[in-house]
Order: sequence, then C-alpha cells, then structure tokens
Amino acid sequence: MDIQSSKKIIVTGANGFIGSVIVWELNQRGFSNIIAVDSIPLSERDLLKDLKYSQFLTHTELWPFLEKQEKGQISWVIHMGACSSTTEKNWEFLYDNNTLYTQKIFEAAVAKDFDVIYASSAATYGAGEQGFNDTTDSELLKPLNLYGDSKVLFDRWVQKAKILPQHWYGLKFFNVYGPMEYHKDAMASVVFKSFHSIKSTGRVKLFKSHRPEYKDGEQLRDFVYVKDVSRWIVELIEKQPANGIYNMGFGKARSWNDLVHATFHALNLEIKIDWMEIPADIRNQYQYFTEANMNRWLTQKMSPPKWSLEDGIHDYIQNYLNTTHPLLSSKNGLEKGTLG
Repeated sequence: MDIQSSKKIIVTGANGFIGSVIVWELNQRGFSNIIAVDSIPLSERDLLKDLKYSQFLTHTELWPFLEKQEKGQISWVIHMGACSSTTEKNWEFLYDNNTLYTQKIFEAAVAKDFDVIYASSAATYGAGEQGFNDTTDSELLKPLNLYGDSKVLFDRWVQKAKILPQHWYGLKFFNVYGPMEYHKDAMASVVFKSFHSIKSTGRVKLFKSHRPEYKDGEQLRDFVYVKDVSRWIVELIEKQPANGIYNMGFGKARSWNDLVHATFHALNLEIKIDWMEIPADIRNQYQYFTEANMNRWLTQKMSPPKWSLEDGIHDYIQNYLNTTHPLLSSKNGLEKGTLG
C-alpha cells in the first residue's frame, strides 16, 4: 500500500506513548489523514500538540464513526489503545478494554473492509517457560498478571477466528522506551526514571538479584527504542508480510547495568548505583530474562532494528530529556529529534 493513499488511517491510543509516536512517524512520511482516538481527552493531556491529524475521537465515539464509513474509506486501524498497567486488578475493566474492544475493531474491519495492526504484549509470555518465540501457540502461554491474560485472550481469539481482515498483525512489544512516555509515571521506562534520578540525586537505584546465577544488575531485558517500533509499523503497512503475530524487540537481551551505564555515559557523569531488595510481593513474578526471537520478522524480509541500546539512550537523552523542551511539562516534543 502507498502510505500517501487518500484513505484514512485510524490510530487508537494516539494520545499515549507509542500511539503518538506513530502519528509522528506518519507525519514524517507526509501523511496526515489520521483519525486520532483515545480515552484521554486532549483537555487532560495533549501529546498530539504540533502533530498533524484530521480528527480526534474518544474511544466511545469510534463506534458511531465507523458505522458511518463506507467500505474502503479507511485503509488501516493501528490499535494501540488499551489499559497498559501490569498491576491493574480489575479484570472486568481489562477484559472490556483489552480483549473485547479489540475484537470489536476486528469485526468492524471485516464489515468495513480495512486492515488492522493491534498491540499484543510480551507480557503474554509470562515467565518465559515456553521461550519468547512469536510462533509459539498462544494456548501454551501463561502470563504472570491480569494484563497479560487480557492480551493473550485476544491472541487466542484472533488465531481461531474464521473471518478476518485481508491484512492483520499483532505486535508483542518488549521493553519500549523513548520520547512521549513522560506521562506514564510508574509505567515509564527505566531510562526515563534513571535520567530523572541522576538529575536529582546523581545516583540510580536498581534491584538486587535474588537468584545466584545472576549478579546484581545483570538481570536481562530486551530493550527497543520507540523509533524502531514506529518505523516497523509503517513498514508493515507498506510491505504487508504474512498475517499473524510478530515480536517487537531488539532481539538481543541487555542487562540493567548496561542500560544504567549508557544513561550515565550519555550525561558524561560518573556511575553511581544503589542496590535495593526486590519487594517481597513481586519477587515471585520478577523476570530475570526476556529476549524477543525476531526470526519470523526477519525471514519475512522486514528490516532489523537501527537503534542500539547505547544509541537509543543517547538520542533520547540528548535530543529530548536533557533539553528545556516543553514536552517535559506534558506537551509535544518529537519535532526536536530525527527519524534516525
């Protein structure tokens, strides 16, 4: 598909982290016929300030909007909207927002003839007993929290559905970090938290290891820069590989020590780390290793990541966090960075 098509693209979760960066990415490609959808009104938070889009809808206004559309008027729905809190305990809320809402989008896609990209989650892999391979049968996966349960339920539904859009992709995001996450509070990346800790105290706090095979700070995660994620989403639209679920990670696990050292280095400061015990209530659920298997993505001739952990952190800090840019007060800010 030509991204310059006159057809509309709907981005849900557009007033959130990854959604707003997707709008920015589309703008970088010269596309602005975007319907932005979010449960957070612009009066409360406006991450879309200075970005180009044609209309903003609340998440409940999406349904009557879709009803009015003729077949073929919409090309894609990029569905990033969800409750992303891994500590949310209200199952009915999670099920309605993360499972049923996505199901309704797919049903509308069939009726109105548009394609769908939706956010699954690496949380569906649980503790990684089955590995982190996007070809693993979702029925075998055991998430560690209700958020992961709500995501894997939809993955199971879509893989059993008999009638689906012509093109559909579920994306399992690993540890995404980068500009536009400033509002996420406890759910913000460790890069963001480390930067502000260093700025205020000159130090960073990290969890100790409670497993003998891992030294303190050597717990491993797959960190992926949000600019790789947004670029890949547009690439899906342009290349249209085989339908299905794909991992969105760098493909190589790195340690918390690597991340914190890169953060200090980007600020040209001495590394100072304080070690904390992992709270007892989360110790049994704490993950010591995640690493996206990117083989399926790469065998579909899709592009590898461009941003190493060090390069991504340097770009994030120097072009966004370590500036006097107003985005740090919850306004926009991607215009300062480059597409990379």
